[in-house]
Amino acid sequence: MANPIQKSIPLDQLKVSRLNMRHGRKAPDISDMLPSVRASGIRQPLLVRKEGKAYGIVAGRRRFFALKALAKETSTTPMVPCAIMPETDAASAIEASLIENTARADATEMELYSSMKALHEKGRTVEEIATHFGVTDLKVKRILALANLDEGIRKLYAADEIDPHTIRALTLATLDQQTEWLRLFSDDSDERAPTGRACRAWITGGSAITTDKAIFDLESYDGEIIADLFGDHGVFADPEDFWHAQSKSLSYIIEDMRNEGWRDVVVMERGQYFSSWEYEKRPKAKGGLVFIEVRHDGTVTLHEGYITQAEARKSKAGAKGDGKAEMNKPDMSGPLTDYIMLHRHGAASASLLKHPGIALRLAVVHMLIGSTLWRIDPHQPTTRKESTLESLAGSRAETEMQAARDAAAETLKGAGYEYTARRIGDTHGLCALFAALLNLEDDKVLQMLALAMADTLEAGTSTAEAVLHVCGTDLAEYWAPEDSFFELVRDKAVINALLADVASPSLAASMVTDTGKVQKAAIENRIAGVGCEAHSDWRPGWMQVPAKPVLEGRPSAPHAAWQRVTALFALAEGEPE
Repeated sequence: MANPIQKSIPLDQLKVSRLNMRHGRKAPDISDMLPSVRASGIRQPLLVRKEGKAYGIVAGRRRFFALKALAKETSTTPMVPCAIMPETDAASAIEASLIENTARADATEMELYSSMKALHEKGRTVEEIATHFGVTDLKVKRILALANLDEGIRKLYAADEIDPHTIRALTLATLDQQTEWLRLFSDDSDERAPTGRACRAWITGGSAITTDKAIFDLESYDGEIIADLFGDHGVFADPEDFWHAQSKSLSYIIEDMRNEGWRDVVVMERGQYFSSWEYEKRPKAKGGLVFIEVRHDGTVTLHEGYITQAEARKSKAGAKGDGKAEMNKPDMSGPLTDYIMLHRHGAASASLLKHPGIALRLAVVHMLIGSTLWRIDPHQPTTRKESTLESLAGSRAETEMQAARDAAAETLKGAGYEYTARRIGDTHGLCALFAALLNLEDDKVLQMLALAMADTLEAGTSTAEAVLHVCGTDLAEYWAPEDSFFELVRDKAVINALLADVASPSLAASMVTDTGKVQKAAIENRIAGVGCEAHSDWRPGWMQVPAKPVLEGRPSAPHAAWQRVTALFALAEGEPE
């Protein structure tokens, strides 16, 4: 359109023309251009034509809505620069609308990167660059993040050989990881470079935990946090550091809730789901518990006011007057249970150091089955060519591998177990350790295996009880009653039972009305031999092998853990131990 009439028109005299190809559609998203309009107004006039008493916008609909938003913010009616076309030329108006909405291709991310990087190197701030391009600060940061990528990766992205999801994952990678990824991407590599979500898992080791999962103050966190510009939250660089901080904060929550009057707070095993149908609602005043669910991704969820269905049934039976309600009460509080189970776990772990043969067998079991502390996944061959997978499936190597899997499965099936193989690991790290172990004698390797098994033995489980049994562990060598133990023992019936065990039932009966503090002092005196023969080797039933409840009939965690597996380790009559 030659020599259009230029004129500033009040905003309230403008509307979207019916000839505009986007007339009648919902209001567009203007969040990317609004900062620029606030700062500098619009850079290009709207193309309009006279339509009745108003002017219809043929091209510039998004700029019009941005100006309306600004007018609402400032309570003003701005004058809008416009180019006015003849109202009789409808065909040209339609053509102009088409050009405005279809002919302008958006700049690619790499084209924007080149321009933004040049401005940034000349000293422009992120905020200034965002204003210049009419976009948000976050978009500028995301595009500038490409500067942290290897030049080879940027070239592949510019050539559309890498998808946006993969390039965003690679912005989290170290330079060494980027070099390794490029090697895997090359045609010379036997392995396939991970892409998309698989690439993110490969970079983070498959255990990415985002900062929104933290229940602790991020400002006080000493570990490293990786900024993820393409996600809503950062990522913890070291999951172990995260879990250390998360567990510490969780312990404060547990203490606070117990101080609030909850009977107990139960922390479920990591990864275990809270299935509400397995529990019954019970308020705090009536002995309800708090169950804390901890997911592998770091999520912590509190479920307040529940008891297990089994406890609910026992409670109802006690309410009917059968006299067993008190006997259904555990003989240990939650903190005391933690204390006892962790000390038993420590002794079981230390026992494995002296029995590498047992540790070897237990380690193999973990390798085949896994636990919350062992994660082993099968290798899944991946390649760009389908024909390669078909060739691999029909190869002799795969035939022999499958035959070995089948034989192992049959062997274990004969023993009553369905076998499923699982593996996980980074190839280079695995081979490095393998090469090191090849240079060691068998006894050294077994000892290292025993240590590895000891470090990964799960606490609070039947497994630890089985280890104590088969190792013939003398718990007296690893633990003796001390102040922390006595501080946790608070149930007077339990204290009296302990006194009867270490001293005599008659002494316990004579002191039954005394305070728990006085009775505990009497127990300590008996152990130390104050005014009597010392009982330094005495251990409560909780710390014996196998464990025994202090009060018969009351639930006892270590005793119950052993009872669940005792039949598996029972000797046949006449069989040598």
